[in-house]
Amino acid sequence: MNRPLLFLDVDGPLNPYAAKPEKRPDGYTTLRVPLDDGAHEGDRGLSSRRRPLRVWLNPEHGRFLRRLGFELCWATTWMGDANRWIAPVLGLPELPFVDFGDVLLQERPDGVHWKTGPLVDYANGRPFAWVDDEQSERDQTYVTAHHRGSGLLHHVNPRVGLRENDFHTLADFARSLDTPRTTG
Repeated sequence: MNRPLLFLDVDGPLNPYAAKPEKRPDGYTTLRVPLDDGAHEGDRGLSSRRRPLRVWLNPEHGRFLRRLGFELCWATTWMGDANRWIAPVLGLPELPFVDFGDVLLQERPDGVHWKTGPLVDYANGRPFAWVDDEQSERDQTYVTAHHRGSGLLHHVNPRVGLRENDFHTLADFARSLDTPRTTG
């Protein structure tokens, strides 16, 4: 059986962008990503005179993520650029990514996050966990209605990023999928 998927958002879970700008969190390193080379998909078309994007990453997160028992997959506006900028800092190999195509950053009239449908489609019934800072109850309802497998939507506070308790929650979910299910 395939390992469950772990859909990883960058900004929020891995990059605590909402932390106080003058105080980099302990254990994090600063990466400066130029915006003039299309490095970040969400910033296409921005003036080359803009300051580089500040990204805070904790290199230890890569080791923790690899130990969880998931197949890792980027689920971020960075898409494939996460392999260029984020993966090396975290010590991760090149990972598959969800190509959001035309739905990238497009709000849905039903209030479901624009990532949710493509992630369910990508998983194609396979169990998954999704770490992000933008999910809502509507996203969980959508996943429950449209996904045959188990799905954990795990919200991460963008002021603090992934913490030890988040890794425990993810590991517990992955282990729960290995538990034989019996019927009474």
